[in-house]
Amino acid sequence: MPQHIEIRINAQQLYLFEWAEGETMPETPSWGTWISSAAKGVGQEMGSFQTPLGRHRVRVMIGRGAALNTVFVGRRPTGEIFSAALDDANPERDWILTRILWLSGLEPGFNRWGSVDTARRYIYIHGSPDRVEMGLPGSHGCIRMRNNDVVELFDRVVPGTTVDILL
Repeated sequence: MPQHIEIRINAQQLYLFEWAEGETMPETPSWGTWISSAAKGVGQEMGSFQTPLGRHRVRVMIGRGAALNTVFVGRRPTGEIFSAALDDANPERDWILTRILWLSGLEPGFNRWGSVDTARRYIYIHGSPDRVEMGLPGSHGCIRMRNNDVVELFDRVVPGTTVDILL
């Protein structure tokens, strides 16, 4: 079944489109949810802490079967489960929780290769603490989602799924 993810930055929404083989992509998404993109807006450059625009694909999916609130650092589970106490003890930590869909740009010179490479920028769709407000920009460049939502998305898509990040 073909799939496509569309992320609309101005609306702070993620939509999943699914359709039968041989058909065209529908106008109406099959699923959607609130997200939180970069606090510093959109941009392509390495080190900008902005969310990159354009066409991407899901390069790698990490965390299948991990418990809700599993903490990841460097794309590996740390053995920690996020909690208020862990949050209080690490107030500056940028939490990547539950699942990771690592994105790779598909547009050479815009979001692929060199200083604009989405994969080398470690841009993910990932889970976040419940205290993180969705519907408002606040990440360091990634697309943050509620943990239950990122699990649902993760369970519905496959590596290679295209992702358009649009204003």
